[in-house]
Amino acid sequence: MARVVVNVALKPEILDPQGRAVQGALGRLGLSGVINVRQGKQFIIDLDGELEGDRADLLEKLAGELLSNPVIEDFALTVEN
Repeated sequence: MARVVVNVALKPEILDPQGRAVQGALGRLGLSGVINVRQGKQFIIDLDGELEGDRADLLEKLAGELLSNPVIEDFALTVEN
């Protein structure tokens, strides 16, 4: 079994109103020194069998086209065996 974790976040140049709102709330709730907050999403995909070859290539493609919006988001894919 392979576990694939795909982390998706807005590109640095894209405004993040949710992150800004959380940043403000953290300060109001007493956490000082917060410089920036960015929000994102995470997908955890458990697969039967190993992730290699064409299957790995397909998952990389799907992470870039289905799980993230390549215009405004970056993604990072890690595999835990």
